[in-house]
Amino acid sequence: MVYAQEPEFSKAGFWEVKNSGRDVFNFNVGWRFTKGDVKGAEATNFDDSNWALVNTPHGLEYNSSEVSGSSNYQGPAWYRKHFKLDKNTVNKILKLHFEAVMGKCKVWLNGVQIGEHYGGYLPFTVKLNDHLIKDGDNVLAVWADNSDDASYPPGKPQNRLDFTYFGGIYRDVWLVATHHVYVTNPNEANKVAGGGVFIHTQKISETAATVFTKVDIRNDFSKTTKIKANLRILNKKGEEVAKASQNVTLSKGKSSVVTKTFNISNPKLWAPWSPDLYRLEVVLTAANGEKLDGVATKFGIRIIDFKGEDGLYLNNKAYPRKLMGVNRHQDHGYVGYAISNNGQWRDAVLLKNGGSDVIRAAHYPADPAFMDACDALGLFYINATPGWQFWSDIPLFEKRVYEDIAQMVRRDRNYASVIMWEPILNETKYPEHFAKKAHDIVHEEYPYQGAFTVCDKRAGGQEHYDVLYSHDNNAKFDGSEKRSYFCREFGDNVDDFNAQNSTSRTARGWGERAQLIQAKYYAFTDADDYTTWETLYNTPRQFVGGTLWHAFDHQRGYNPDPFFGGLTDVFRQKKYSYHMFESQRDVSDTNEPMVFIAHEMTPFSDSDVTVFTNCEEVRLTLFEGEKIIQKKVNKSVYKHILTPQGQPNITKIVGEKAMPHPYVVFKDIYDFFDLKGMHRARKKHNASIVAEGLIDGKVVTSFTRVSGKHPTKLKLSLESQNIPLVADGSDFVLVVVSMVDEKGNTKRLHENTVKFEVFGEGEIIGDASIEANPKRLSWGTAPLLVRSTTKAGKIRIKASLVHQGINSPLPGELVIESVLSKDVFINSEIGSENNSLASLNRNVKVSSEDELKNKIRQLEKELINMKLKIEEKNQKESDENR
Repeated sequence: MVYAQEPEFSKAGFWEVKNSGRDVFNFNVGWRFTKGDVKGAEATNFDDSNWALVNTPHGLEYNSSEVSGSSNYQGPAWYRKHFKLDKNTVNKILKLHFEAVMGKCKVWLNGVQIGEHYGGYLPFTVKLNDHLIKDGDNVLAVWADNSDDASYPPGKPQNRLDFTYFGGIYRDVWLVATHHVYVTNPNEANKVAGGGVFIHTQKISETAATVFTKVDIRNDFSKTTKIKANLRILNKKGEEVAKASQNVTLSKGKSSVVTKTFNISNPKLWAPWSPDLYRLEVVLTAANGEKLDGVATKFGIRIIDFKGEDGLYLNNKAYPRKLMGVNRHQDHGYVGYAISNNGQWRDAVLLKNGGSDVIRAAHYPADPAFMDACDALGLFYINATPGWQFWSDIPLFEKRVYEDIAQMVRRDRNYASVIMWEPILNETKYPEHFAKKAHDIVHEEYPYQGAFTVCDKRAGGQEHYDVLYSHDNNAKFDGSEKRSYFCREFGDNVDDFNAQNSTSRTARGWGERAQLIQAKYYAFTDADDYTTWETLYNTPRQFVGGTLWHAFDHQRGYNPDPFFGGLTDVFRQKKYSYHMFESQRDVSDTNEPMVFIAHEMTPFSDSDVTVFTNCEEVRLTLFEGEKIIQKKVNKSVYKHILTPQGQPNITKIVGEKAMPHPYVVFKDIYDFFDLKGMHRARKKHNASIVAEGLIDGKVVTSFTRVSGKHPTKLKLSLESQNIPLVADGSDFVLVVVSMVDEKGNTKRLHENTVKFEVFGEGEIIGDASIEANPKRLSWGTAPLLVRSTTKAGKIRIKASLVHQGINSPLPGELVIESVLSKDVFINSEIGSENNSLASLNRNVKVSSEDELKNKIRQLEKELINMKLKIEEKNQKESDENR
């Protein structure tokens, strides 16, 4: 993978500084859980022994891959956790940091309520000290309710909502232990443009950058305290490039702000093609040199500006292309919102490698781990406050929207990836005074250059906003509008919003024709009033770019059908449209030329062969030289150059295209009867299509498509984006089983049912009740989600057909390995979705008996295949003699 790298994550709002006086513990493992409104579950002596034992991030349940129509659980649920702390920890200030709990929730410690929160997408903290048992067992209880509630955003009932309120403690929980003098958390400090650490790039050049920093420090000692704040900036190699220190006198119970401006020589500027990050470390020391607290914040040195008719500027230079990407909801097949940190990173890698340079939040702030990945991988991010087509005149609702906007900016203000803030409620008819207030809050919380608000061009109060959302055909380029435009959602194409039949909403299992129609419509079409890659690239610089609706298939509350318009399915299995997006990435960005044949060579495949590529030319070789065709693709002129063997070149100009890399169509190339002829002539192994990508007349990459032959086995492959599976009890990876022939070519039209078994340090997510295991093949494949345990080790995965016969394809196996987590955990129990770790089969090795059975089965299969060859010959002769 081009952009795969070792993932790193912030914890409770900061990156760790080792041995600094601050400890951050992973609090995700070992929660007792039950659905329903249980009376008295907050009490310390409540018996939770018969509750499920789970780890967070956790959804309330597993759901099928098609759970739209509000069939997911909504209602109260309870979590309880027993824990003890060591003597080095109990005397510190102890706070639990919840990254998000869906809906409304209340928190108790040892039977005393210590906090509550409303809203499902932003963090909150609770302090433990006042009710902590220092030398014994503590019980934390959390009541979480994802029921409809109009008093906080989004507010809209799920059965009228275009997404889903998947519930639970679905993001991380961290226990933060600090001394009594510490750097505050901006979401907890609740200060306008304050709290925590604030970093802002003031100015840059090729040789120097000026970076402004602000640090909020609090003293919870019972007396005035003198400390020193030590700040230093490190580059990505860990080299110190700037430092400063300041003596600070802190009154008891008060906080103080330290501001420093740093000059950095020869800075590495952040950009999507070079996402260099720096690290600001803040360490507080006492008069005697003792380290009291330490936090780090990663940031990119960059300046963003929208210059109206001149469009987007990055680092004082005009952005060199359209800014293109996708929207992203956070749900995933089976698990809902409960995606691990590594899972968040896998999503970001998948989208970056798939041609996206910008992600728009749909329609709420993302997991901090996803934001960390955007910064590290070079993905711009449009941040959005929770909301969708709903406004309430209840003052409390409006107040909570404003709170969400402020907390969103405070949490994410230091991310280099944040390019715009969307503080309005998506597609909502809100009062104009709200529009202005929402815009003002963003600029109050980020009072420096570089904060840009965005809303719809036709929305009330739009005159206050810095950038406008619009489709390209609704934008004005006559000078009457001085602001820049961006298309927030393009590509969706429905007959109406009741039936919702669409050329763009294509389930992966519907096959190549449906997938190809989707991919082509996303690229360009002759239809009027339809925004595509092509139409966006045909706009002037004032129109900055756009984001496709949507990255992944996802569930919805108000419609029984999932949204099928994604570049992948809900499990992240790619569709053809993913490869169309991938082909738009310039080779100069990644040094990765690509070519992909969107054709499966089945009996029902189209006669035209479509190729996606970012190369200058494509040479198509059919049936190993039976026919060779070459086409040249220019960004300005789209030429088809046909060179069949033995014939002169024919050049046909079919039209100018503005998008970077138009797809190439080889007309009337494929005929199943030609393929049949190859087989009958004993040339079936020559039955292939090879696409070669050429740059400067030289072949730089190739792709081979071979028709699937007789199915012989099941093949398992790991689809992890090269991101390791971490043994933290919550991380999971996608494993795909394919029905293949003896050469490993997928048989797309098979729909057998497969059962899975897992051995070692892993467990299967889901069972027959949600059609997860056994699983029916769709378009030749079936997904399996494998979750880690808390112990690193090997995991053996086996797939076999539910209904096996003597001629059935052989089972497949795959061994993967989880890696040790770097986190320090606090837990008294270990969760497992199977409720009992004892139920897991730890024997990762194949037994000698099973190994012998497999060998016998393979020998039987070979013998049968020899006999089938005779039957094949007899049938061929019989057919020829008719």
